[in-house]
Amino acid sequence: YPASLRWLPKWGKQKNFWIRRTALLAQHDQLKVGKGEWPLFARLADSMLDEQEFFIRKAIGWVLRETSKKRPKLVYDYLRPRRDRMSGLTLREGAKYLSDAQRRSLGLAPWRDREGKPFGA
Repeated sequence: YPASLRWLPKWGKQKNFWIRRTALLAQHDQLKVGKGEWPLFARLADSMLDEQEFFIRKAIGWVLRETSKKRPKLVYDYLRPRRDRMSGLTLREGAKYLSDAQRRSLGLAPWRDREGKPFGA
């Protein structure tokens, strides 16, 4: 795993969006459990925040969402200064499991499950 990280910046610049998406998702499992190279993911995501491709926007949000389960402050600190630059999909997905206060400060409503209960209730 660590040896493959060196390829991710190159993949993040490819024309093929599936390869760029793979660069974003390559650390998903590690970041999800509180490990992984966050600065590398953040650089890759920053370079793709203006993307129009749905699958890129979704991938960024997906990794942010899963990372926030273990490191919510890290994700919140990433989202806050970039919220006006990223798509609504990316922001909503990335902030899904943040606290109500964090979500409000990002301009989002508190998250509720299908029964209307607050997250974590």
